[in-house]
Amino acid sequence: MVAVAILAAGRGTRMKSTLPKVLHSLGGRSLVERVLDSCQGLAPKRRFAIVGYQGEQVKAALQSHPDVEFVEQQQQLGTGHAIQQLLPYLQGFDGDLLVLNGDIPLLRPETLEQLLEVHKSNQNAATILTANLPNPAGYGRVFCHGNNILEQIVEDRDCSAAQKQNHRVNAGVYCFRWADLEKVLPQLQANNDQKEYYLTDAVNYLSPVMVMDVEDYEEVLGINDRKQLATAYNILQARVKDKWMAAGVTLIDPDSITIDDTVQIQPDTIIEPQTHLRGNTTIASGCRIGPGSLIENSHIGENTTVLYSVAINSVVAGGTSIGPYAHLRGQVQVGQSCRIGNFVELKNTTLGDRTNVAHLSYLGDAMLGSKVNIGAGTITANYDGVKKHPTLIGDRTKTGSNSVLVAPLTLGTDVTVAAGSVVTENVPDDCLVIARARQVVKPGWQLKNSQ
Repeated sequence: MVAVAILAAGRGTRMKSTLPKVLHSLGGRSLVERVLDSCQGLAPKRRFAIVGYQGEQVKAALQSHPDVEFVEQQQQLGTGHAIQQLLPYLQGFDGDLLVLNGDIPLLRPETLEQLLEVHKSNQNAATILTANLPNPAGYGRVFCHGNNILEQIVEDRDCSAAQKQNHRVNAGVYCFRWADLEKVLPQLQANNDQKEYYLTDAVNYLSPVMVMDVEDYEEVLGINDRKQLATAYNILQARVKDKWMAAGVTLIDPDSITIDDTVQIQPDTIIEPQTHLRGNTTIASGCRIGPGSLIENSHIGENTTVLYSVAINSVVAGGTSIGPYAHLRGQVQVGQSCRIGNFVELKNTTLGDRTNVAHLSYLGDAMLGSKVNIGAGTITANYDGVKKHPTLIGDRTKTGSNSVLVAPLTLGTDVTVAAGSVVTENVPDDCLVIARARQVVKPGWQLKNSQ
């Protein structure tokens, strides 16, 4: 049985932001959400977020995690002080407490599972996650006896020249036997320059204490400023891209591509340069996405091409061609084998199978049937200045170039709209509609005084 405590009370002054540090976004999710997700596989009995600075904002941001309990740390007096706030909440708890910092978003779930296994199998009072950093300057060094039994932790400023040659550092991730830690927490003292209560001091009262080295030190890199946030993003992107290339996805120029780790891609898809896949996006097999495209919270069906275009909150069925320079937004649904061409914008619109909107058109709040052909420059005039209105277009209907469909409007099936028409009234099935002024030619006419 395990409980998890996430330290999320700090402001993060080096971020130079009014937003709490743990709420800064990394690949579409906040730092603290990533930490919460990393321990989900442990099936913890209870999960605590210890909040302080802008605590209400942190609570609001974590509404999608209803099982998280929030604990107030009104004064930020160190990590030990933060865990002291759990004493009233964990009375009688007979299990282990996993302590995580809210700003270490790269931890793999497998690492935490291994840490917990080492802790339990060795019946440790405490187990500390450590890392061997290439450049440990500024970090406290961890020294051990045989079998990784902790000897001492020495802060960087207190290390001798010889001790500084040790590259093993404290990663700030701990697993405690709560019954032992509960007795120790009231004994912590703030006898240091910062006048803070350190959780690391608790290990001096516990035995046995073991350390476990993380295999990949990048997992425990914390976020203290914008540069470190960018570094973490690059690490996350490398993981995601390696995963998809190993799974049969072609990334042309991976350095210019970004893919959120919430995205799903099927094999034999090609992602072109300068393409960005974000949010809850799925790309089916055989697609070619990009170059220069953004897909966000959308589903793209198999064998679809998206060229220099944007699709947000949209669903596109297979065999469709999109772009260049098309924009799909606001719950667009596109049927099988459609063509959405250059400089076309679709908003809250549904297209039936084999429908084409090939050039320079805007369709908003519209529902089109199958095999409809929208001529170049056709628009739905869906907004009257107060409300948005729908346009319904039946199967096999065709609009001529530069047509304006003034909503609310219904065009039946097999309707042909003459080029340049402004259609304001409903049209029944099997009709030709012409809604334009007749051309008038006056021979020999010219403006007065034009000579």
